[in-house]
Amino acid sequence: MRDVEYQSLDGLGLADLLARKEVTSEELMACAIGLAKTRGAALNALCYERYEESLAVARDWTPRGAFGGIPFLLKDSGVAHVRFPSSLGSRLLNDTTYARNATLPERFEAAGLIPFARTTVPEFCMAPTTEAARNGGPTLNPWDPTRSSGGSSGGAAAAVACGVVPVAHGSDGGGSIRIPAAACGVYGLKTSRGRVPMGPFRGEGWGSLATDGVLSRTVRDSAAALDAIGGYETGAPYAAPLAPDSYLDAIKRAPGRLRIAVWRQAWNDIPVAPECVAAVDRVAALLRAAGHEVVDSAPPEIDYDALVLAHANVLASNIVVSVDTRLGLTGKALADDDLEPAMRNGYEYGKTITGAQYIGCINRFHAVGRALEAYMQDYDIILTPSLTQLPPKLGYLTMQEGTFMELRRKVGRYGTFSAIFNATGQPAASLPGAWTEAGLPVGVQLVGRFGREDLVLQLSAQLEQVQPWAHRIAQPG
Repeated sequence: MRDVEYQSLDGLGLADLLARKEVTSEELMACAIGLAKTRGAALNALCYERYEESLAVARDWTPRGAFGGIPFLLKDSGVAHVRFPSSLGSRLLNDTTYARNATLPERFEAAGLIPFARTTVPEFCMAPTTEAARNGGPTLNPWDPTRSSGGSSGGAAAAVACGVVPVAHGSDGGGSIRIPAAACGVYGLKTSRGRVPMGPFRGEGWGSLATDGVLSRTVRDSAAALDAIGGYETGAPYAAPLAPDSYLDAIKRAPGRLRIAVWRQAWNDIPVAPECVAAVDRVAALLRAAGHEVVDSAPPEIDYDALVLAHANVLASNIVVSVDTRLGLTGKALADDDLEPAMRNGYEYGKTITGAQYIGCINRFHAVGRALEAYMQDYDIILTPSLTQLPPKLGYLTMQEGTFMELRRKVGRYGTFSAIFNATGQPAASLPGAWTEAGLPVGVQLVGRFGREDLVLQLSAQLEQVQPWAHRIAQPG
C-alpha cells in the first residue's frame, strides 16, 4: 500500500480494506512505521517505539473488532501496557514498566487497534503544550513548527494530523484531548465522567477530572472507538448514564433541532482572539442554516479564579503522590535534574496543601458542575471557542522557568473553556471550525449535558458533512 492511499482513509476505511482482504495488517503497520520514522520524527511526536516487534504482532494478528487490525498509538500517560514502558514525560519516571495491561488497552486491542509506539507528553501530562525535557525537545505543531502542538496529548494530535495514524489514544484532565485537537486541526472528544474505564490499577485521575479517549481525523472513528472502549468497569467509582446501543449508528441520524448556546466571551474579561471568535461565528451560522436554534449567551457566573486554584491544587497534590511513590520504590533522594523547574516547584507547593484544602477543591468542582447543569436546563449544546488564542509560540508555556502557579495562571488564560468541563464531567469535543490565512486550524468546542456524547457526536458529524476537514493532512519536513 502506498502512503498516499493509506493517508486518504480513516480508521474505518482501512478496516474495510482489511475486511475485503485488499490489504493486510502487516502492510498497514509498515506504512504507519514508515511515516512515523519521517513525519512523526520530524515533529518529535513519538517515544517508546516498538517497530519490529509491532510488525511481528501485525503479521500474526487475527482480525477483530470495528477496526480489524490497524496501526495505533498509545499516549505516554502511564496507562499500563506490558509491551510499552512509560515516562509521563518525566526523567524521574523514565522507563516505568508494567506486569499486566490496564483495561483500556485491552479494549483498544479488542477493537482491532494495534499499538506500535507511545506519543509524547509534557511532564506529568500537566501542560497544554508538549515540551518535555525528557523527550529532548518540544513536539512541533504540524502546521507551524514554531508553535505548540498543544498538550498534554500533543504527540497524539500531531501524529494524527500528519497522517501517521488515523486515530490515537489521548487523555484529558483539563483539556488535554481538546486543546491539542484544536492546535493540530483534528477531532477530539472528552467523554463524560465514568464513561471510559481507568482501572484496574486506579479508580480516578486527578480527583475525577481526567478521562481517556481518542483523537481522530473523522467523527465516525471517534464514535466507533467510543463504542469499543466505553462501558462500566467492575469496581469503578463512577458510572456515566446509559449509552445508546451504538454511537456509530447514532451519528448516521440527524440530531434533530437543538437549542444551542453560543459563548464568545470568557470569565474575568480574559481576552479571546478575533480568529477564535470568528470561528465560533462561522460555526454558529452553519448551525443556524442547519435549522438549529442558536442563542447568544454569556457563560454562567462562577468564581473562575477559585476554579483555577482548585485545579492547580489537585494537580500539585498528584505531583507529590507520583514523585514520592517513585522515590519510595527506588530508595533514592530527589535529584536536582529529576524534575523540570516548574514541576519541582509544584512538588514543593503540593506538600503544603492540607487535606481540608484538597476536599475544598473537590467541593469546588462539584459546585461548578451543579451551576453548569442548572444552566444547561435551557440548552442542549454549548458552542465555545476551543482556545482563547491561536496555538502559542514554543516556550510560552515552558516548564523550564517560573513557578508552578505562574504556569497554571497562564494555562487558565489559554485553556479557559477546557478545564471547567473536566470539573463538571460533561462531554465536550473540539473540532476544526476555521483555518487562518496562514494555514493554522482554529478549533471550536461543542459541549453536551452529562452523559450526552450521542448529541455531541451527532452535531459534530453534521458539521463535518457541511465543512469537511479530514482531507487536510499536514506535511511537516
